[in-house]
Amino acid sequence: MRVETVQVELRPRSAWEAMELGNALVRRHARAIWVPSLLLGLPVFVALNALGWAIDQLWLAALALWWLKPVFDRVPLFVLSRAVFGAAPGVRATLAAQWRWGWRPLIGHLTWRRFSPWRAATLPVDLLEGLSGAPLAQRRRLLADGIGGHALLLTVTCQLFVTALLLSLSTLVLMFVPTELLSESARAMWALVSEQPPRWVQVLGNLAFWMAIGLVEPFYIGAGFGLYLNRRTQLEAWDLEIAFRRLRTRLAPAATLMLGLLLAGLMLAPVSGHAQDPATASDDGTREINPTKTWRPDARRDDPAGQAQVATLPQVFGQVEGGASFERAIERAYADPLLDNKREVMRWQRKNVDEKKKEDAKSRAKSNSGLLAGIAQAFALIAEYGMWIVLAIVVGVLAWTARHWWPWMRDTLRPVRAPSEIVVEAAPPPPEALPEDLVSEVRRLWAEGRHRRALALLYRGCVEAMVARAGVTLVPGATEAQVLRASRRLPEVEDRDAFAEMVRVWQRAAYGQRLPDDAGLDALLTRLAPRFGWSA
Repeated sequence: MRVETVQVELRPRSAWEAMELGNALVRRHARAIWVPSLLLGLPVFVALNALGWAIDQLWLAALALWWLKPVFDRVPLFVLSRAVFGAAPGVRATLAAQWRWGWRPLIGHLTWRRFSPWRAATLPVDLLEGLSGAPLAQRRRLLADGIGGHALLLTVTCQLFVTALLLSLSTLVLMFVPTELLSESARAMWALVSEQPPRWVQVLGNLAFWMAIGLVEPFYIGAGFGLYLNRRTQLEAWDLEIAFRRLRTRLAPAATLMLGLLLAGLMLAPVSGHAQDPATASDDGTREINPTKTWRPDARRDDPAGQAQVATLPQVFGQVEGGASFERAIERAYADPLLDNKREVMRWQRKNVDEKKKEDAKSRAKSNSGLLAGIAQAFALIAEYGMWIVLAIVVGVLAWTARHWWPWMRDTLRPVRAPSEIVVEAAPPPPEALPEDLVSEVRRLWAEGRHRRALALLYRGCVEAMVARAGVTLVPGATEAQVLRASRRLPEVEDRDAFAEMVRVWQRAAYGQRLPDDAGLDALLTRLAPRFGWSA
């Protein structure tokens, strides 16, 4: 991998930030990922379902689609690995690469490593680094160390997303069912799925499963690739390498100029080196080079060596004023820690075995005594605060179970009320009887412009006729849904369909202000009259 061509900011991140980086890459290169995945996965989906249809075992097609996920995971990994270190490949390049890239490592991912929960983090190691054997296993353990828990949680989360999508696609059909028919449709749908479903239902289930996997799996691989990049950044310091490369690029022109000046100075150095001080030069053109002398703080002025050392100072610094103040200044300079050539080095060394055994025995004795002391202290604490601890436990249990006993206790603590007087009210007047010629009365109300009244009368007549024919009893104020459930006992299917149509017309008129036209009313009366024994 060419680190200098990276297209994202490589820096040490937390595992959650690394997974978000992978998901952001997937969203950025969505077209380059999903188009090749669709072109490769659709023929495989059709072939597997055709084979399952032929042998009447379509569940095997769903199992094969799930088992072959590592094969299709190469597509998002190929796109992301090229996009991070360069430009994203096109659809044709991605499709061409799948025929020859990454097949050998898939043997393990399709067999003994298929159920590995860390597949998203280890798949880049197998497909991108080109290792095999023991180095590959060691490399996989090294990169997975520290991110195993996050990779496991990533796998569980993506499986939950797949399950949520499957449930959403399954319940999407029920969103278009009218409310009054929802329970019946849900029951029919459950029976269709659970009790020997036909082949076309199984194919639709496989299609929903394939769509859910195809939508979630690129994000799963992208998050694992983000973990892989972050782990390599932590181990190999990619961020520092990139910073040094950029620094070298920025300083390269200045370094070239400095190198030229240095070479020029080296070329001119021998010319100026032949000049000598005529006062110190000898006849043969050479002079004696004396060793450098340094001044020591402990040298005394009456010491000849010290006098000799101090006497060299005027040659270097010119006229120097001696005295105690000058010596103290020199001592302070040498006492500066920046000029000290000493340093402390701490190093771990292995102890002697005998000494180590003695120290272990002492530590075990101390730990045993500490353990006994701790147990004694715990018993003393329980003996001293035992009642308070029991009281705290009782209060906690009562607070935890308050929702069970508090309503009962609250009712028992209420004051007893005196029995209220029994108020006898007159019963509401019974509904007026239906007219003998119901159809003529409905037409008369409709012609007078009392459309809602006409439909209410027709709906009431249908309900009473249905109750009489089905032999059921409705509660007072029964809703339309209860009436529809009661109409299932009608012996003939045509009667049930005609009654359901009347209920829908009444609901649209009562709640949606959508009245039928004259032709719609005539068609409804023409259908209902012979069914319920009315004269048209």
